[in-house]
Formats: sequence, structure tokens, C-alpha cells
Amino acid sequence: MLSTIAGKTTIVTGGSKGIGKGIAKVFAAQGAKVMIAARTEEAAKAAVAEITAAGGTAAYHLCDVADWAEVEGLITATKAAFGSVDILCANAGIFPQKKMVDMSAEDWDGVMATNLKSTFLCVKACIPEFEANGQGRVIVTSSITGPVTGYPGWSHYGASKAGQLGFIKTAAMELARYNTTINAVMPGNIVTEGLEGLGEGYLATMAASIPLKRLGSVEDIGNAALFFASDEAGYITGQQIVVDGGQILPESLEAIAEI
Repeated sequence: MLSTIAGKTTIVTGGSKGIGKGIAKVFAAQGAKVMIAARTEEAAKAAVAEITAAGGTAAYHLCDVADWAEVEGLITATKAAFGSVDILCANAGIFPQKKMVDMSAEDWDGVMATNLKSTFLCVKACIPEFEANGQGRVIVTSSITGPVTGYPGWSHYGASKAGQLGFIKTAAMELARYNTTINAVMPGNIVTEGLEGLGEGYLATMAASIPLKRLGSVEDIGNAALFFASDEAGYITGQQIVVDGGQILPESLEAIAEI
């Protein structure tokens, strides 16, 4: 059994939906006080209501995590609500699909700002809190797309996700002086609100390419993040774990057919 994170304050960026909400719910269920950072108030309110209805503790703060002043405001609001910042789940991300021939410089910069720049800003903003606490945890939501695989239309997304893994290597060394670890979770195909709208046939096709024959749940990612936040993972830093049901393992679809 993992050590408890009960009472610890966790910021989850992009926590109002999808994987971020899954992480927030998993952490809240373990007794953490969760601050959801999001852009849309309606979705943020709904996520907080869902967590509190289940007996958890949560609040939200509207924030553009690519803006330094707003990230500083997020830290201030979190401390005002819960007294400290113990864990950061840097999860916020966007993945607009657009091939390079149609992609503008602004399209590229927007994805980099939301996915990669925000990771740096949020980690930087938490450093004084981790130093004051004498310890900290950072969990970054990366992806298999970019670091391991590719998909047409996601060159900017893939680059941002690979960039996050590059970032955590040096960040791990710099954060060590604050007794703080930083690690990344790399999801494969996870069932979220966006995927559910694509229909059962599409989801079945996606699942067929995964050795475990199913798509992952947001809780699967939340549980991996929970491990990295635990005391038991205190000697692990600058690392990443793939959570994909074996998706990246087969050499071909023929290999899947042999299972």
C-alpha cells in the first residue's frame, strides 16, 4: 500500500476534464486537497462539484497556464484556499490536429505555449513552495505521441510532448536541492469526453491495435501519477512511465493478430 497523500495540496492544471479531471478525482479520493486550474468556469465548477459530491476537497482557479502572471495568481489562490502547495500535476495540454502544410507559426506557438511553456512556468512558480515545505512532487502529463510515436497533424503536439521529457531531465537535477522529484506519465489512447463522441466503432478500431484490447481510463493515468506523488517513489526522479496497455510494443498489426 502506498503512503497516504491525505491533507496534501495538489494543483492539477487542465483539471476540469479528460485526463486532468481523472487525476484530480484519484488524488481527491486519497484525501488530497485539489486545486483545479482551468480556463472555462463552467467545466471547472462541474469538476469541483463532482469531487465534493464524492466526499473530496476541491476548488478551482481560472488560469491561462501559459501566462506567468496568471500562474503566480494560481499559486496565491491555492495557498489562500489550502495553505500550501505540495504536489503539482502539470497536465494542461491542447492537441488541435493540423498538418504542417496548413499549420501557421501561430498554430505552432499556441501549442508550445499551452503544452510546454506552461510546464516550465508552473514548475518555476512552485519552487518557493517546495523550498519552504522541504519537499515536493511534480508529475508531468506527456504522451507516447512525440517521444515514441507520431501521427499526421500532430507535429506541434508531438514536439511539445517530447520537449516535456527533455525538460524533466534537467529539472530533476535543479529541483533535487529542494528535495523535490519530477517525473512524467506518458498516456496512450485514453477514453475521454473527446473520444467518446467518435462512436463505438472508432473506439473498437483503436482498441484492436492495443495488446490488452482496450483503451485506458483516466483513472489509469491518475493511479500512475499517484505513485509518483507517493513517498515510495521518493528515490525516482527525471523518469517517465508509459501507460498504454502495450500499444507501442507490436511491430505490426500482424503481431497483434498473433495474440
